[in-house]
Amino acid sequence: MLKDFSKEQFDIVLQAGQSNSEGSGIGNALKPFQPSEDIWYLNNDFTISKAQELVSGNNIVGNFSLSFAGEYANKGVLDKGRKLLIIRAAVGGTGFLDKRWGMQDDLFLRMMEMIKTALVLNSQNRLVTFLWHQGETDAILKADYKTHYKNLSALINSVRYTFDCDKLPFLAADFVKQWKNDNYELCEPVVNAMQDICGSIGNAQFIDSEGLQSNDQKLGNGDTIHFCRESLNQLGSLYFNAFCKIC
Repeated sequence: MLKDFSKEQFDIVLQAGQSNSEGSGIGNALKPFQPSEDIWYLNNDFTISKAQELVSGNNIVGNFSLSFAGEYANKGVLDKGRKLLIIRAAVGGTGFLDKRWGMQDDLFLRMMEMIKTALVLNSQNRLVTFLWHQGETDAILKADYKTHYKNLSALINSVRYTFDCDKLPFLAADFVKQWKNDNYELCEPVVNAMQDICGSIGNAQFIDSEGLQSNDQKLGNGDTIHFCRESLNQLGSLYFNAFCKIC
């Protein structure tokens, strides 16, 4: 039987950006995230399903919104009778300079429609935070500080203005340090822009990724740009701690 989500009251977590937000962290199958009736996904095809990790062979592909949501649900933030809905708007390998996240671009427009869809399910639904991880593509495409600052600011301001939530917490994090250090000149202007945005727009936090390993560091597979599954779980906890500082 299809579930009637109009009867559920959701705290809505928006998760957007590219592959580290979509979830590309590989790890072993020990201690998988346990799906529950309290935490749901709004997928990018507009279906709703229980939040869960993906299985790939003997490995699990992680997602930092799950550890964030687990702490949100279990540490007294989620009010009784409410549930969490994670909007899964991230797509790997995408940025502003390749015309995916700008104000007239497909992923931005779809994200906005996903938020609208989540909110109209029930008049008591509310958007509670914006989890963002992106910028590697723009770094590779040699974005300068001013351009990235302008593009990301416009995206955040549009979400806050459109949905009448000018104090919506915005959380972003640094790249994988291994990849960033190998590409420092490309990454510096993009990361500096993100840091300065978080310091200027109010109700925002930039999260350091120091000590969080890549897939390559954990598994030796040559993938230096993506956090491993264990690091994604840690990253979600860091996002939650940053959220608590704002709220």
